[in-house]
This record gives sequence, C-alpha cells and structure tokens, in this order.
Amino acid sequence: MKKFITTLKNIWSIEELRNKILYTLLLLFIYRLGSFIVIPGIDPNKLDALHSSTQNSGMLGLLDAFVGGAFSKASIFALGIMPYISASIFMQLVTILVPQMAKIQKEGESGRKKINQWTRYLTVIVTLFQSAAYIGYLKSPANAGALIPGYGAGFFWVSTVVLLTVGTLFVMWLGEKITDKGLGNGTSIIIMIGILARLPQSFMQEWTARSTGGAGGLLIMLLEILFLVVVILGIILLVLGTRKVPVNYAKQIVGNRQFGGARNFLPLKVNAAGVMPIIFAQAILFLPTFVTGFTNSGFAKYFTDHTNWIYMLVYSFSVIAFTFLYTALLFNPKQMSDELKRNNGFIPGVKPGKDTADYIGTIMDRITLPGAILLALVGILPGLVELGFVGMQQSFATFFGGTSLLIMVGVILDTLQQVETQLLMRQYDGLMSGGGRMQGRQAVSSGM
Repeated sequence: MKKFITTLKNIWSIEELRNKILYTLLLLFIYRLGSFIVIPGIDPNKLDALHSSTQNSGMLGLLDAFVGGAFSKASIFALGIMPYISASIFMQLVTILVPQMAKIQKEGESGRKKINQWTRYLTVIVTLFQSAAYIGYLKSPANAGALIPGYGAGFFWVSTVVLLTVGTLFVMWLGEKITDKGLGNGTSIIIMIGILARLPQSFMQEWTARSTGGAGGLLIMLLEILFLVVVILGIILLVLGTRKVPVNYAKQIVGNRQFGGARNFLPLKVNAAGVMPIIFAQAILFLPTFVTGFTNSGFAKYFTDHTNWIYMLVYSFSVIAFTFLYTALLFNPKQMSDELKRNNGFIPGVKPGKDTADYIGTIMDRITLPGAILLALVGILPGLVELGFVGMQQSFATFFGGTSLLIMVGVILDTLQQVETQLLMRQYDGLMSGGGRMQGRQAVSSGM
C-alpha cells in the first residue's frame, strides 16, 4: 500500500502527466453530461418502454452498453462513437484488401491523414443512415408513447438527424482531443467509460436481488465477485499472451565499428485479432433478428438469448472462424520474413526466405487455435455465468465476459502502459514491482 501511495504521488508530481489526466477527466465529464441531454420532441419521463426493449435485444443492448446508456435515454449522444468505429473498421478492411489503399497507407504521415479524412467523411454518411434508423426505432409502436404529440413530425425528423450527426462528430472530436492532449487513446477511453458507467447500477441491482435472499444470497454475491476477479485475470493473460520466437542478427563490420550480432525475440500474439471476431460474430447473429423486424419470433429467438445452447454453439464457431480469417488478413508471414532478411536477421535453425515464412506461419496457426477457443469462451461466458449463478441479473452478467470486458481490460492496460512510460522516463519506479514491465496492446479503434 505504501508503494502504491508513493506511485500516485509520483504521478501527480509530474506536471505534464497531471495536466493530461485532468484534461482527460474534463472531456470525459463533458461526454457523460451530454449523454443525459434528451433529443427535442421526446418526453424523458416516458422512456421506460425504450429502455426495456433495448435491454431485451442483444445487439441493441450491446450498443447501449457502449454508449453508456445514451441509446436508451434518447440522448443527443445516442449513437456515441460507434459510427466512427464502423467507418474505421470498413477503412481498415479496405486498406488490407485493396492494393491502392494499402499503397496510400504506406505513404507515411500524408497517407495517414488522407485515410483519416476519408474515415471522417464516411462517419458522417454512416451516422446519417443510423440516425434515420434510430428515428424509425423511436416511432415504432412500442416506443411511440415517448414522442411529444404537438411536435411536428417533419421537423422532428430533420432536427433529430442533425443533432445525432453533430453529437457523433462532437464525440469523435472529444476522442481525438483526448488522444492528442490527454492520456491514452481517446476513442477507446470513451467506449470504456460508457461501459463502466453501467457497472455501479448493475452492481446495485445484483446486490439488491441477492440481499433479499438472506445470508445465502450474500455468500453467492461474494462468490460472484471472486469469480469476476478470476475472469479478469484470465482475460489479462489472453490479451498479453505472446509466443516469443528467437531471432539472431548477423554481425557486420563497417570501418572500426561492429553492427548487429544481437539476439532478440519476435513476439507473436496469441490473440492477434483482438475483439474483432466477437464483434463480427455478434453482427452475424443479429441478422435473424433484423430479418424478423426485431420481433424475436421464430428461429430469431434462439439468437437473442445468450443463455441458449444453440446461440452458444453458433456463436463459438463464428468467433473461431472469424479469428482465423481476421488473423490471416492482418498477419503476413512472408512480409515478416522479408523484413528479417532485409535487416540481416534469421531464426536459428531455419533458412531465410520461404522456410522462415512457413515456420512463422505454422507457429501462428498453432497459437491462434487455442487463442480462438479462449476468445469464444470469453464471448459465451456471460451466458454460462448466468446459468451457473441462478438468479443473477442479466445486466451484471454482461460484465463477466464478451466484448465489454475485453475492451475494458485492453484499454486499461494500454493506458497504464502510457503512465508507466512517463514514470520510467523521469527515473521513477514503474507501476509494477520487480523486473517485469507492463505490455500494452493495440487501442480499440486501431484494433477495429
């Protein structure tokens, strides 16, 4: 505890780091404040039906979790940062699949600025379409009671589209400002704050439900908390897990100086695809609900209940398949082999060139399979936990796995890594004792 307090004092004593933390907290406060501003034409006292229908729908509930409940509050930030995330996903896939876009990306800073600008334009287009869909959702029979009758229908449509679009662009601007002048990746932190905003309410609902059951209920609550800690530790291992491939560099003598000759490691991540396989799998399972018009009837009912075994099996196979697909798109063993050869590096006992590429590809395939299985287990863990702990509230069960917990763990690790870097640069002890150092991961926005 004493070392922890000393570390906090060291963090606060660094003026640059202190200003970054305060700046980030200020922008996050503005974001959370805006999530409670209701769209004009909506009666905030009649949003119970909207909140109930959102919580009972898998994909809409996930979206509402990402935006911190702003979706079910009919807020001006109802769409949050998600249109920008969707545009970023599309642009990243385009840069991988289209050679012309890949060439632009390799142009350095100028290419990055072009792609970022196109991503912003695409964000506006995506937001316009999602705003129109959100208006249709608000006008559905189940939610139409929240609309103010005297508010003009045409003006409501135009004003809502404009406000939602501007709200998304403003949240995107907040994320960019946090990235530039704050601490961590702004887009990732905004998503994480939206997820964490629901944790206190979910915890209190679970506490209330368990406390009414007497001493036995409180004991079950304690077991749930302990299991949640174990799950978080397991996800940290999954996020940071790497296979280190030894690499040697040939010695070169130029004049009187010797270069190379060092031994290093090539880190291959167990979970190279990040949260993308889970997102893709959830999007696929959402299609039956979309086809049936959000009625959850017929075969669609199997894909909205995350405690259903059919849902779990289809979901698991989808996550494993998308993990291999997305890893194959991102990971290029031939390119890594060429880079090693260009820098006079080689793997001991393996010939440079094609043999090295095959060796790296084989190792990646071997570690991707257990990583994919563990990722699928994380995805279905909320349903398994809800079945195992009878009576657990669904809102609290969502924090035991899935996209939400993966994002939270990844963003927190990435932010703590930046804090530790600032401490080590100024000759302070890092956040971790001993010789180990915290390893970061890709930010959510770039990983998506």
